[in-house]
Amino acid sequence: MKRVPALPAEAAEPGGDTPTMRLFALLEVIAAKDQRYSLQALVEQTGLPKPTLHRMLQQLEAAGLLQREGDGRHYGTGTRLRRLAENLLLNDTHHGARHVVLRQLVEEIGESCNITALSGGEVVYLDRVETAAPLRFYLHPGSRVPAHCSASGKVLLAQMSPAQRQRLLGHAPLVKYTAKTLTDLGRLEKEIQRVQADGYALDDEEFLPGLVCAAVRVPSGAGLSNLCIAVQAPVMRLSAAKARRLLPALRRAALELSRIDEA
Repeated sequence: MKRVPALPAEAAEPGGDTPTMRLFALLEVIAAKDQRYSLQALVEQTGLPKPTLHRMLQQLEAAGLLQREGDGRHYGTGTRLRRLAENLLLNDTHHGARHVVLRQLVEEIGESCNITALSGGEVVYLDRVETAAPLRFYLHPGSRVPAHCSASGKVLLAQMSPAQRQRLLGHAPLVKYTAKTLTDLGRLEKEIQRVQADGYALDDEEFLPGLVCAAVRVPSGAGLSNLCIAVQAPVMRLSAAKARRLLPALRRAALELSRIDEA
């Protein structure tokens, strides 16, 4: 008997075995691993007939939920599906509690702070609280910055294997935003290894001239986490050395955020 992609127990419901739920289950299979699937690989993974799977993939691709790679044979998550994931993070029920933690952190250290997540090769601002200081860089929730030259991006890239980072960043030249931007993948890989060892990352004027940022990952009981908390300020108020002195406060806030997500 042919088998279909299994839904998680919490998603099962009477009458749930419908064409729509089968499409959803196929999305779960594809989104569960950091890899690109060919039609044949999905046949082997799900046990579904090749014509059925081909039709399902066409439907999901037409809806923008999946996209085909340049070779025309492999499928990965599409823009619409990634936007859905981002909107869930932006608007989930934990947002209010996270915002309180963020506001308390800003009151403690006196500089703008934000919560971020990785989406493809970019970092998305999920929430942000601005400092009351008159000179600041304004970045609202929903803003995007490149992963390779942002502190949060480097922290989240550090969770990946070198091969995963190569797939994510190696398809096009890295953009040079300032004289300090790392655009060589070899040099960036060494920086990522340092981040892995130290548990934090700095953006020392690598994205915007005059802007310094420090970020730490929000711990997760599941191991991997796609959340960071970071502080940003003009270089005249926040040097790289001072940013390192703020790491204990950032880590305390990150731990509070992890408790919220696990509640």
